[in-house]
Amino acid sequence: MKDWKFVLMMIIAVIVWACAFPFISIGLGELSFINLTIMRFLVVCIVFFIILILIPKKFSKLHKKDILPIFILGFFGVMVYHLGLNYGEQYISPSAASLIIATIPIYVVILATIILNEKIKITKLFGIIIALVGVIIISIWGKKNISIEIDYIFAAFAVLLAAIMGALYTIAGKKLLERYNGLSLTVYAMLLGSIGLIPFVFISPTLIDEITTMSTTAWLAILFLGIFSTVIGYVIWYVALEMKTASSVSVYLYAIPGLSTIISYFFLDDEITYFFVLGGVFVILGLILVNMKTKKLIK
Repeated sequence: MKDWKFVLMMIIAVIVWACAFPFISIGLGELSFINLTIMRFLVVCIVFFIILILIPKKFSKLHKKDILPIFILGFFGVMVYHLGLNYGEQYISPSAASLIIATIPIYVVILATIILNEKIKITKLFGIIIALVGVIIISIWGKKNISIEIDYIFAAFAVLLAAIMGALYTIAGKKLLERYNGLSLTVYAMLLGSIGLIPFVFISPTLIDEITTMSTTAWLAILFLGIFSTVIGYVIWYVALEMKTASSVSVYLYAIPGLSTIISYFFLDDEITYFFVLGGVFVILGLILVNMKTKKLIK
């Protein structure tokens, strides 16, 4: 793939992911965080089943030995990620959530060090510390007139957990891409991982009521989240990981917080404080230091 085509592909992914944060906020206006996750992945599963039927030859053969690892990859890397993110956005702004999620490249470096025995340079370690300080500033003081309540702190840490799950999805997925193409691994991970949501369908007492009373706006938000932010965004992510290292691909995540903040500011009246800006500077500076002169993390 030519460089300009790769960049264009990643720009599309960044745009649909940046839009996801305000759309999640819209969905949470009418659905619980569990029901929003269920409905989003219902759309995803329907789309992927259709793709499987229409173009079966595009898919790598699913090996029996990989079924459990791919289920774990899909459930923790995608389902737990979205449950954590959706829970968090009930109490923190889309802008703050997107900035915390943008720390994924840091955890990619940390996990590559632990799992792949890569060495961390002092510059990277310093960058990790600075970025985490930024996350703390955003989490505690990033929203105007916020009182430091337990729910708010839990929400920030839920989004932080989601970021770690996103990094795990990237590292583990990179290894599985040795046997599967990007489209195949994305579809298998989503479909198998979605099985883990079935118990939530039965324990959610409000699912039917919320679905039957959803507005057109909420339905459009779910369709966008399912088709664009998940199907298109995640397929692009693994296709990109087929061609480049995890660290070089994750650099594109830097653009998401700024774009998401702009979208949220204009469409959701998302307030931005000076502390939010300060925390954002720390996060971005830390991310730059982490990826400065980064060697290949994954071969």
